[in-house]
Amino acid sequence: MPPPFELKRRKLLKGITTASLIPLLGSNLIGCSDSDSRRSSLPLPEVEDPIAAEFLHGIASGDPLGDRVILWTRVTPERDGDVSVSWEIATDEEFTEVVGNGEGITSAAVDYTVKVDAQGLEPGRDYYFRFGVGDTLSATGRTRTAGAGAITEAKFAVVSCSNYPAGYFNIYREIANRDVDAVLHLGDYIYEYEADGFASDQAEELGRVVEPATELLSLDDYRQRYAQYHQDEDLQACHQRHPFIAVWDDHEIANDAWREGAENHDEDTEGAYAERRAAAIQAWYEWLPVRPPSEDQDIIYRRLQFGDLLDLLMLDTRLIGRDEQVDYTDFINGSVIDADALRAATGDSNRTLLGETQLDWLKGSLTDSTARWQVLGQQVLMLRQTLPEPMARALALEDSSPEALAEATAAVFTAVQATAKPPELRTEEEQAVLDNSIPFNPDAWDGYSFEREDVLEHARQLQSRLVVFAGDTHNAWASQLTTADGTTVGVELACPSVSSPGSERIVGEGPAAALEPFAVLLMEDLKFADLASRGYIEVSFGEDEVTADYRFIDTVLSQDYTVMDRADGLFSVDRDSLQLSAR
Repeated sequence: MPPPFELKRRKLLKGITTASLIPLLGSNLIGCSDSDSRRSSLPLPEVEDPIAAEFLHGIASGDPLGDRVILWTRVTPERDGDVSVSWEIATDEEFTEVVGNGEGITSAAVDYTVKVDAQGLEPGRDYYFRFGVGDTLSATGRTRTAGAGAITEAKFAVVSCSNYPAGYFNIYREIANRDVDAVLHLGDYIYEYEADGFASDQAEELGRVVEPATELLSLDDYRQRYAQYHQDEDLQACHQRHPFIAVWDDHEIANDAWREGAENHDEDTEGAYAERRAAAIQAWYEWLPVRPPSEDQDIIYRRLQFGDLLDLLMLDTRLIGRDEQVDYTDFINGSVIDADALRAATGDSNRTLLGETQLDWLKGSLTDSTARWQVLGQQVLMLRQTLPEPMARALALEDSSPEALAEATAAVFTAVQATAKPPELRTEEEQAVLDNSIPFNPDAWDGYSFEREDVLEHARQLQSRLVVFAGDTHNAWASQLTTADGTTVGVELACPSVSSPGSERIVGEGPAAALEPFAVLLMEDLKFADLASRGYIEVSFGEDEVTADYRFIDTVLSQDYTVMDRADGLFSVDRDSLQLSAR
């Protein structure tokens, strides 16, 4: 056990600066920035009647740079008011070599959350940190700064889609025990649904009924849901052990969110979407260990460098620039989807996923990058996911009638037969099925295909070594990324979910597993799919090779689980060829 935490001002070691607590007040950020001219600290005031508090929601760290990292906690006070909080960071778990400390105030204005931008650290090393209120200590956390200069390895765990009522967070427990430099969380950290919403069938039995019981609309609603998540022991363990690098997806706000609305937001009954969006963003910044932006609170796209090995470009494909999604139902012609009209709509050059400003920033960052690997951490699949129209219709519209599934199955077998033949040997029926293939997921890059080609072509011209991470689908996908003419420009590694059900919820576990080889056959660039398992990806970057291990567990419905040994989920990427190969 570490010695008692002395809650007093310490003389900091030479060259180390005291960072401030960073509160989020409404939509304004006050505190540290990357600019010394804006650096400020909140002094510990003389408090006549100090408020005691507990640390019920764990501690966390995030957004590691070579010389700094964000530290986070949340205190639960015995009564309302200003709470004095102290913190310290050390090179050893016993805190005999303290390299930074400070103190400040948190309050109900920021939901009693606390952030510190601990600066003056050394690159590529472990640190230990903790907080205190009076004589009460938090747990001790471990974090790690990013490497700088010439480094030869960086390792990440990649996760998304943690739905509290759907099951236990066994995946977080697994990652807590792994040796990684950081956890990349690609969104859907929380879900906004009501107590009987998506994947809540067994929530009561599991003791995981969400709070509040209503759909999240107000700032207090979002705060309460984050508080519930942060009391999960497995999530706490993962945050306590590793720094997180996070972006939001839609469920931090509302399902299928876009720039000006969401699929399940009704302004007539739920109020202004802009107010809900602002509340959700504020709660996200309060409860996640992310570095606050210097200007626009909506901007989460950012660049984190891990020495000369990789540039990590975290994107926002959900809120800042996204046009509204194309809706399949707008293209129903009789009983089928008009494939030509749908392809024309999704390929419209005026449609944007990133927005002009972010797209320019991404291109500029790729152009400027001199690292050995260029890595995109983002929310939705970049892979071209085209399927025969009957199959896409049955899955996307969740039309699981026996007739629809029979039609879909027949179309899949016909398409598989056709892909095995050269074009001149295909029957008219086979060619017609292939010609009638459509984008399966317009909520992903498939719905914004012109912009996807723009990004991939830019990467091709630069000869970038592109590795793209994606979440969102709850399923695992590993694929090549190619330009329209078939030139390979990189790979995409899309992670399964922490707990949200995948395709098996729509078609059943057996049929979902049976669809996996057909998906690989029908989607030209797809090399691997798992449509029925929960898990994460462990990815190691070396100078000339990337290795990826898709790690799955057998259940989220019990805290007794088994890690599945899957030889078919091991991949490598050669830097010269950019080919995704089985290991």
